[in-house]
Amino acid sequence: MSDPREAAPVALVEGIRAQIVRGGAVSPGGATREVVAALAEDALDAGHHILSSEARREIVTSVVDATLGLGPLEPLLRDASVTEVMVNGPSRVWVERSGRIEPVSNHFQDVEHLLHVIDRIIAPLGRRLDEASPMVDARLPDGSRVNAVMPPLSLDGPVLTIRRFPKDPLSGDDLVALGAMSPEMLDALHMAVAARRNILVTGGTGSGKTTTLAAISAAIPASERVITIEDAAELRLPLAHVVRLESRPAGVEGRGAIPIRALVRNALRMRPDRIIVGEVRGGEALDMISALTTGHEGSLSTIHASSPDEALRRLVTLSLMGDLDLPWVAVADQVASAVDLVVHQARDASGVRRTVEIAEVRRGPDGPRTHRLCRWWQDDGQGCFTWSADAGEWLSAVARDARRGRVGEPG
Repeated sequence: MSDPREAAPVALVEGIRAQIVRGGAVSPGGATREVVAALAEDALDAGHHILSSEARREIVTSVVDATLGLGPLEPLLRDASVTEVMVNGPSRVWVERSGRIEPVSNHFQDVEHLLHVIDRIIAPLGRRLDEASPMVDARLPDGSRVNAVMPPLSLDGPVLTIRRFPKDPLSGDDLVALGAMSPEMLDALHMAVAARRNILVTGGTGSGKTTTLAAISAAIPASERVITIEDAAELRLPLAHVVRLESRPAGVEGRGAIPIRALVRNALRMRPDRIIVGEVRGGEALDMISALTTGHEGSLSTIHASSPDEALRRLVTLSLMGDLDLPWVAVADQVASAVDLVVHQARDASGVRRTVEIAEVRRGPDGPRTHRLCRWWQDDGQGCFTWSADAGEWLSAVARDARRGRVGEPG
């Protein structure tokens, strides 16, 4: 039995696809998978191809995918075990399964074929990839995140990366069951959200930042209005009243760009109870921390960083990238006031993602600093989540504020 992950013979598939298109039987936007499959069956019969039933079925599926879908990527996107697809030029495709990267035999005919598939992904979203704009971020209808880069920036041909997310987002209980955090950590984070603590989820690429942020946001009361702001919308929050905003790049004329920073400012006029910025990566950091210190407590965001302390330093640096000429001391002090908690994510060598540290943010003489509350401790291959000796005081304060629903309400 052949491996369904392997691509059907490219030349035969492309020949049948071209024949179907030339025949005019497939009208733009009007064809269905059933119609194209029937035409592919007819083409195989007419060509007297001797194939096993399994091979025939794979070729028909590949023709349908090439005609209506994303060609050799379609089998990978149908595979629920694939969490990331990485295309390094037309002939090299890799996938991530269970946190581990492995090559697959699926490939494209040539550079033009790969560029055609990328265009199919981004064109409906109003995005483009060409020499004038050789990088693009986008998303598929199922919420998968897409990034594409083409020459001259990528030296070995077009590069396409698709980050996929589970059809049903992982809940906090799911993360506990997977060993990503302990039940006590989940309870503490839910209390922190209910207590309207401002939380920054940090970590490297693919460490589970977005998944953790979405899971802990379940503790936001259903009566609150939440506005999410992202470059490419991927957050799926288990909440009733969510307004999703997405940035927009410049059009073909080089005009019309709406950056994250503009959306953060506009969100303040939309009567938000909480603001969630999918990822802070530029001057919008200053607007975000200003919002957090002026009545929008309980907001969340993510940022790329290698540790909680590094995350705060990076947030200060990004805030200084804004258009206001503020002194470092003033910005650092505002960050210390704006962020209450840092939740740090990591992915280990085996591909397991987990919350490795929860740290409280405190004001120090040289700006914000963190105080560890809980961490993942490992020795000789054995690991466990451990709390610091004084974490009980913080937990008691958060539990009290969670019951009140406000931070700092007089006792």
